[in-house]
Amino acid sequence: MSFRFAMPRSRRRPSLTPMIDVVFLLLVFFMLAARFGVEGGLDLRIAGGGATAWVGPPRLVQIDADMVRLNGQPTDVAGLVSTLDRMTDTENDLILLQATEGTDLQRLLDVMAALNAADLTNLALVAP
Repeated sequence: MSFRFAMPRSRRRPSLTPMIDVVFLLLVFFMLAARFGVEGGLDLRIAGGGATAWVGPPRLVQIDADMVRLNGQPTDVAGLVSTLDRMTDTENDLILLQATEGTDLQRLLDVMAALNAADLTNLALVAP
């Protein structure tokens, strides 16, 4: 009795075409699903245009690296928002922001975001 085994076949190489197709489909999916553009922004004007007349009490917010001052009086951000809320008649009243030397941009943006959250949106930036 003799056993006959099948003839050895040459080894088959896997095709890369299906993998490339899947990679391109994933690429197209992520390109279409991605959101391009600006996520959000803060509306800010540069003061000094003279377009509107000043109305009401002075509202100058000086932003230092470690504290915030309203009309020269030191306060914290929560106190700033409540005081400015009492000083303004509408949310369209102008508030001047002045970042002093050594203040980083993130500190300025944090104060602006707190004011925007309190519906105080008419902000203007003045030079130190």
